[in-house]
Amino acid sequence: MKFAFAVLFLVLVGFGAFFANQYKNKKNIVNPFAGETAPKEKPLDKYQIENLSKAKINASEITLGKVLADEENFTSYVFYFYAEGKRVSGLLNVPKGEGVYPVVMMFRGYVDKEIFQSGVGTQRAGEVFAKNGFVTLASDFLGYGESDNPSENSIEERFQAYITAVTVLESVGNLNATFLSNNIAARVSSEKVGIWGHSNGGQIALTVLEITGKPYPSVLWAPVSKPFPYSVLYYTDEFDDRGKALRKAIADFEDDYDIELYNLTNFFMEINAPLQVHQGSADDAVPIKWSDSLVAELEKLDKDVEYFTYPGADHNLIPTGWNLAISRAMDFYGKNLGP
Repeated sequence: MKFAFAVLFLVLVGFGAFFANQYKNKKNIVNPFAGETAPKEKPLDKYQIENLSKAKINASEITLGKVLADEENFTSYVFYFYAEGKRVSGLLNVPKGEGVYPVVMMFRGYVDKEIFQSGVGTQRAGEVFAKNGFVTLASDFLGYGESDNPSENSIEERFQAYITAVTVLESVGNLNATFLSNNIAARVSSEKVGIWGHSNGGQIALTVLEITGKPYPSVLWAPVSKPFPYSVLYYTDEFDDRGKALRKAIADFEDDYDIELYNLTNFFMEINAPLQVHQGSADDAVPIKWSDSLVAELEKLDKDVEYFTYPGADHNLIPTGWNLAISRAMDFYGKNLGP
């Protein structure tokens, strides 16, 4: 027993001497019992807008599925591509007849998964574009249509849409091989690609323009243009749980990440494309003041932007704006993509 007390005494004396020496030499006192804490992994860092702009996002082969419509001037197909190893479906409209056609990439707004079918949110406009000599592609995004499931993390699922959108844009150059193998007479010019985005699809379009820095002429209908997470929280009263789960996910995200690095409003200066914005004054999903503010910010940065408002028109530019907006969009693409 005496021996044990003696050993304990010597240990305590040793630690006392250690701490005294640390203090004497004005060093930080180190707790010898404290283990090193491993830095917390941050897998969502890769989705920061600046990091996505530096990432290598590879093109994918595009394959065709069933014919959805065979009209006089165009044919509609289900198409498939892969984004980060996951299959994504979508709707492709191809004008009939030989020719080299420009491409319009279409990004839809929010649609409930239970009622979604390929083309919902883009089909009507896409058909008008196809009848007038444009190939159109509308991605379904992960979790929709025949696409693979997205991340179980609801925040990452949102960010995956950007990679999906950039991937399908990068894949336009593979369309001619797809058309050739399917005996389709049309061809596309991979140098003549525009974007059309509605509602949340407008938000995706703006973010893609920031990520790529490419001059894709872009038409935006009632774009969601407010910063994340306000742009999401604004709509949570429509959820079954009033947004409780989503607010928790966002709070957890903000604990670990600098949310300003993911906000499209902080990167408007990276946009190098001509823009055409359309907004209904009676829109109850995207307030007109959002688009007013967006256009003002873009003009302040000397961006090339046209802005049209439609008195009495709703979120889909009905009843006073739809036909005129489509006509203006075709004129815009004709001017910026050429014949």
